[in-house]
Amino acid sequence: MDIISQVTRAMQTVLTTVADAAAITSGILKRKRKLTGAGLVQTLVFGWLANPQSTYDELAQAAGSIGIEITRQGIEQRLTQSAAEMLKTTLDASAEQVIASGPQAIPLLSRFNGVYVQDSSWITLPDELCDVWTGCGTNTEKGGKATLKIQLRFDTLTGAFEHLSLTDGKTHDCQAQKGFDTLAVGSLRLADLGYFSLDELKSLSDAKVFWLTRLKANCHLFLADGIPLDLPKWLKASNRQAIDCPIQLGKRALLPARLIAKRVSAQVANQRRRQLKTQAKRKGRTPSSDRLTLADWDIYITNASVQVLTLHEALVIARVRWQIELIFKLFKSLGQIDESRSQKPYRILCEVYAKLIAMIIQHWILLVAGWKYPEYSFQKAAKVVAKYALAIASAYTASVERLIETFFDIKRALANGCRISGRTSKPSTFQLLLETSQQLLQTP
Repeated sequence: MDIISQVTRAMQTVLTTVADAAAITSGILKRKRKLTGAGLVQTLVFGWLANPQSTYDELAQAAGSIGIEITRQGIEQRLTQSAAEMLKTTLDASAEQVIASGPQAIPLLSRFNGVYVQDSSWITLPDELCDVWTGCGTNTEKGGKATLKIQLRFDTLTGAFEHLSLTDGKTHDCQAQKGFDTLAVGSLRLADLGYFSLDELKSLSDAKVFWLTRLKANCHLFLADGIPLDLPKWLKASNRQAIDCPIQLGKRALLPARLIAKRVSAQVANQRRRQLKTQAKRKGRTPSSDRLTLADWDIYITNASVQVLTLHEALVIARVRWQIELIFKLFKSLGQIDESRSQKPYRILCEVYAKLIAMIIQHWILLVAGWKYPEYSFQKAAKVVAKYALAIASAYTASVERLIETFFDIKRALANGCRISGRTSKPSTFQLLLETSQQLLQTP
């Protein structure tokens, strides 16, 4: 099935079939009305996709674009707990639709059977919703009494959101990742330190999945011959700019791996030390001398052999992890999934769910319109889709043919001005991937 067929079918499933069924299950529609569950979901999703700060009047206008007559008061009255339950069911169904484009033609990435980046992001909710999504108490850094986390795993080869789910804010990332599907043999996983677990890394290695991650500061290291490695002292004594060394991880696990370290500039190192001191001061602590020493280096560990990834290639691919940060930044800066004009708890929760559905559909449309990571700018491409949001809504309710025509309009718009510009002083990840790939092609 081609990607256009995948997306049109997924939109039909999520925005109509699931939404209507969820409206009945949640109890928001107790009798037959002009406004169906599908109509309400489409109104909110496309209305907030077009303008995340839409007023009730603007949402009513969005409803008009799909042929629904409703007042601003009619929309306001429906944003209740039942509506939130309906939208959550629709969101879950959206996340289950894994839409993928053709794999990227970048040799450095395509040597793997998928390059998966995973991370999480917080959304703080009103305290009244603590029974729905439990937070971490009064810790302002990790949200209040009611917080949810978005768990996302993204395949940079195909653009697919391979896993997207919501968890309580208090749920640790290591616990959350137990619900992720097993990755294919020969794929590569990049993850933040929140997912650092020797048991998980061993499981990945046993499943013949490659992994590349930053090193957790308190992880016990041993040289290949079993001698304990005092990493800060060892690095401080080194006069090398880059290090690639076989090691073992963990006192009991003794997991075989490679340690890859590259010295950073004095400017970067000093900035890191200032941040460490600021963070420690906020908690009434003093950073250890070891942590300050490690600030001089970018440090990674991997189970990929040097034949699979050279030191330079590993450092380039490590930058790919930041692309998921750009996705979350897009969700929050343009999609404004964590912002609301309202103070009403369930109106806010409805908004979070509807905007997340909008972000998923936005991503599908980018894929169907020919968007490819990492050639296009997330921000620029998303702004194009937002401009077409109500046109997409109108086309969706009209016919498949009109929806496809709108996709092609977006594709033409993306081709004009959404690509990342080359930079000389600080090359983008896209530039570095291409440069490294071109070197590979030139190697006899």
